[in-house]
Amino acid sequence: MSRISVRGFAVASATAVTTVGAVVGVASGSQASVDNTEAAAADATIADIPAGQQAQVQTASLTQQADEASTSAGAAALKAAQESARKAAAQTAQDKKDAADAKAQKEAEERKKKELAASRSAARDAGDFLVKSSYTVAEVQSMARQMVASEQFQCFSNIVDHESSWNYRATNASSGAYGLVQALPGSKMASAGSDWQTNPATQIKWGLNYMNDRYGSPCGAWSFWQANNWY
Repeated sequence: MSRISVRGFAVASATAVTTVGAVVGVASGSQASVDNTEAAAADATIADIPAGQQAQVQTASLTQQADEASTSAGAAALKAAQESARKAAAQTAQDKKDAADAKAQKEAEERKKKELAASRSAARDAGDFLVKSSYTVAEVQSMARQMVASEQFQCFSNIVDHESSWNYRATNASSGAYGLVQALPGSKMASAGSDWQTNPATQIKWGLNYMNDRYGSPCGAWSFWQANNWY
C-alpha cells in the first residue's frame, strides 16, 4: 500500500496529536511531549497512524486548509473591493473636474461674446459727427465715448493715451505710424473713411474695428499691449 504523507496536515486537536504521539512512541500528558509529538507528526505518514484515527487527522487538516483558503479569499476580495472603491472615487473626482472645466470654459466664451457684442454696439458712427477743420483733445475724447461701448472705453482710452496722447495728427517719424491709434501704415485707415488723416471719428472707427477683429475687444487689445508694449 502506498504511503500518503501527512506533512502539512494540521494536527489541530488534542486527540490527533496524542494519536500521532502514540505511533512514534512519545508519551503524552506533558507540554514537551506534545511539542515532540507535533514535530514527529510533520514527518509522519497516513500509514503510521492507526486506521481509526486517519479520518480524524485528515478531517482536521482539510478543515484548516479550508479555513486558510477562506481567509486568503476574503483578503483578496477585500483588496479588490478597496481597489474598486479607489478607482470609483478617482473617476468621480475626474468627472467633477471635467464638468467644472467645461462650465468655466463655457462661461468664459459667453463672457467674451458679450464683450465683443458690447464693443461693437457703438452708439454713434463716425459719420454722425460734424466735420471740422480741427478738434480739441476733449472733443476727440467725447467722440470716442460716444462710439466705444462704455465698458470698453477705458481700455480704448488707455491705448490711445500711450500711442498718441489723443493727438489725431500724431506721426511716428521712424515708422510712419499715424493718428490716434498709430495705424501702420496710416493709410490702412482709409478703409474706414477717406478723411482718415483729418477726422478723429474716422480714426476711432478704424481703431475700434481693428481691436475687435484682432483681439476681440479694446480690453483684449489693452491686455496684449500691457504684456508687449504694442498691439
